[in-house]
Order: sequence, then structure tokens, then C-alpha cells
Amino acid sequence: MQEPTFFILTALVRATPLHGYGIIQAVEQLSGGRVKLKAGTLYAALDRLSTEGLIVLDREEAVGGRLRRYYTLSDDGRAALEAAVERLQSNAKVAASRLREAFGFIGGVQHA
Repeated sequence: MQEPTFFILTALVRATPLHGYGIIQAVEQLSGGRVKLKAGTLYAALDRLSTEGLIVLDREEAVGGRLRRYYTLSDDGRAALEAAVERLQSNAKVAASRLREAFGFIGGVQHA
């Protein structure tokens, strides 16, 4: 799973649905500013994630003459995100172990 997709799904882990601009803001905040989605990139990703069944269109409403779509995470989306989190944790554990073995430290901190 690519980082933008990871953060889009993570942004949708919430009680209330989010619209596109809300997702853009949440992704930037959750990623510490590393992932900044453009509208075109986001909407292409939302279409793909919807087609894959990872997100669900909750509702549409007209705001200022424009259609605003609200999305939620589907059960399949939650499962995919959980699998990605487990994979990232496992990968980080392997890398941390190798760093400790090779250099005796991680991130400049000496470990016994």
C-alpha cells in the first residue's frame, strides 16, 4: 500500500464521514505534512478505493452549487489498513533489529 493510500484510509478511521477537502487536510495533518494531496490526485484515489471496495460513498450534498461527497471506510478498507499497519510494524521491527545488531544503536540512541 502506498503512503497516500495509507493516509487516506487512516483519515477515514473516524465516527463521521469526510468530504474530499476534509480528507486532504486530515492526510496532511496525520502525515506531519509529508503527504500533500492535490485535488486531482485525491479524487482519482477515491474513485479507485471506491471501486476496490475499501471506501464507501456515504452521501452527497450540494454546497454553494457544487456537489460534495462524503466517504467512510468500509470493512474491507479497515481490514486492508490493519494489514498494512501489521506489515509496517513487522518491517520496522526487522530493520530495528538489524540496526542494533550492526551498530548497537537506533536513531543515535545507544542500546544495550
